[in-house]
Amino acid sequence: MPTTPATAAQISPETPSNGVQPSGDPAPIMLELVDEDGRTIGTAEKLAAHQAPGRLHRAFSVFLFDEAGRLLLQRRALGKYHSPGVWSNTCCGHPYPGEAPFAAAARRTFEELGVSPTLLAEAGTVRYNHPDPASGLVEQEYNHLFVGMVQAAPRPDPEEIEETAFVTAGELAERHATAPFSAWFMTVLDAARPAVRELTGPAGGW
Repeated sequence: MPTTPATAAQISPETPSNGVQPSGDPAPIMLELVDEDGRTIGTAEKLAAHQAPGRLHRAFSVFLFDEAGRLLLQRRALGKYHSPGVWSNTCCGHPYPGEAPFAAAARRTFEELGVSPTLLAEAGTVRYNHPDPASGLVEQEYNHLFVGMVQAAPRPDPEEIEETAFVTAGELAERHATAPFSAWFMTVLDAARPAVRELTGPAGGW
């Protein structure tokens, strides 16, 4: 979606010397830190990795389309600490350390939207640095892109998603001009466009 940065070899001050979390305390969510070539170099706690100036970490972004070639957007839940209430792509998130990005993308899409993507395919990677002015957090990400189809009605988790919408390329342009979107949205969409066009065909307008 606070502790201090950690590596795979570090234990936070709140963790007992035996490395076991006390019962009832939620385990910290760890992200995979990478170098500029996407090679794993360690781990960091999720919020700490996003605190300015940010630490480069592995992420993924999913773009799912219906049979009419419309993109499924989500508006992030108002309760999220990072970029609440803004529109973004179908699903985005972070693999667990050691988890394959493809598996993470499929897993998280089902967790957030209650649907399993079909024809999910890799669409390259993109590296970016996007500060979020509202929260002060920074997205320093090495992002794995995926495109695919959705063939069932979304059942969004209200803890994660405020609302969803299917949009054509033209409708997206209109919405993007008037509604708030995530800082990373256009970067990941532009990087995924070749794969999107291959999936939806020239008539889709993407």
